[in-house]
Formats: sequence, C-alpha cells, structure tokens
Amino acid sequence: MTPGQHGGTDDGVLERDDHTCRRCGTTADEDPRGLRRYPVGEPALDGPVHESALVTVCSGCYDALCEPPSGEGVTDAATLFDHVKTTTEREGVTVSAVAAFASLVTGVPDAIESADDPDTDSIGEIGAEYRQARREVLLAIDSVDASLEPLHDVDHDALEPSVADALGEFTGTTTKLQSELRGIVALGETVVAGLDRCPGCFDPLVPGNDRCAVCGLEPRDTSDWEDADGTVAFESLYDAINETLQTASNTTEALTERTTAVAEQLRDA
Repeated sequence: MTPGQHGGTDDGVLERDDHTCRRCGTTADEDPRGLRRYPVGEPALDGPVHESALVTVCSGCYDALCEPPSGEGVTDAATLFDHVKTTTEREGVTVSAVAAFASLVTGVPDAIESADDPDTDSIGEIGAEYRQARREVLLAIDSVDASLEPLHDVDHDALEPSVADALGEFTGTTTKLQSELRGIVALGETVVAGLDRCPGCFDPLVPGNDRCAVCGLEPRDTSDWEDADGTVAFESLYDAINETLQTASNTTEALTERTTAVAEQLRDA
C-alpha cells in the first residue's frame, strides 16, 4: 500500500480519535506536519481503506511505522541498546493490549446474546468498543515490527560474538512473541466471525459473499471451530485463546531475560 493510500481521506477518522495520535498521544496542535491516518490489519486492496481499519497517528509515528531506520552498519553499543530498549517497551504495551483485546472479545457473544434487539444501541456500542480495541492492538503489533526492523538489519558478523549471540536470542524471542500475539488476535477475530459479523468493521456479513459488503475485508474461516451441527464452538475458541495467552506469557518472561542479557553484553562491549 502506498503512502497516499495510508493517509486516507476521511477526516471523520481524526475526529473519532480526538485528533490525537493513538501511538504516542501527540495532538494536532503539537504536530506541525499534521496528523495522518495509518491502516492496520489487512484492509481491502481495492478502493479506499474503510475507517474501521484506519487509526490516527502523528507524522513522526507515521514515519517510524512506514520507514523505520536501517540497522545496516550499526555496531555501537548505545545505538543497539536504544533499539533493544524501544522494542522491549513497545512489546510490553502490545502484550497488555492483546490481553485486553482477548478479554473483550471473549465477552462479545454473551453481550450480543443478552441484547434484546440486534439493532439496539448496545450492539453499536459493543461494535465500537471492539473496533477500537482491534485497531489499537494491531497498531501496537505493527509498532513492534517497526522497532525490530533495524535489529534484523544488523550485521551480526561485525559484532563481538557474545553481543551477536545475545542480540540474536533477543530478536528471535521477540519475533516468536509477535507470532503468538498475532495468533491471539486472529482467534479473537474468529470469535466475531462466528457471530456472522465482519472481524474488521463488525457489520453483519451477507451469506454467500466472499468479502464484507461494508469494508471489503475477507471474513475469517470458522470451519475448524464448528461442531457437527455447524455451530461455532466458542468455548473451544476461548480455550485456545487462553492457552496461547499462557504461551505468550512464558515467552514474555523469556524476553525479559533476553533483554537483560543483551544489556549486560552491550555494557561490557
């Protein structure tokens, strides 16, 4: 997707987000270059990106997400540690966001079932809360990916072996955690798809359509989670979410150890 498509054209996105960067909190008055609209998830490739997949970011965060600095040629300890520290901090934010998203989405089926009328305002509120949580968790995941890019670019052969080994373990563990967190988000989206709603915009899906009629997103396949009668086994989905959360928790602990090890090696380098 090109930077122009990233920007979008709907000022309603900025209004919805209170003209504030959802990544760092910068307001429109504090950004001389102007706030931008950044797409998250896998928005439809054809046509404009739907507002449910656009999130407000400041120009600095937009640059960091779309064009992260290169790590090629970087060998000094201070710069390497700065990249590691930033990645660790952003991963901490992401872990919390994923846990909150998982908690929210596992309550959606009961919340919808308890609503007397599927067209009531409460359904709209549930959808709005889901869309916001999804946007922000995907933005957080993208932020970690951007922070990791310079570390992936580093030439490990140019580093002291002990530093290269510690850095390699750190990036490997972070990459593993990112995969686990994405898996949790995908399971959460499958919960929504199991309600015959679009996992992007939350609008009801039209039977037989291969894409959402509102936002153009391709629905998630729920067949692996269906009982013999064709109904989605939500409890099985919840169990899978909880199991992956526990796995991610263990990986997070390992990442803390890897961060400490890298810091020690860089300090002694």
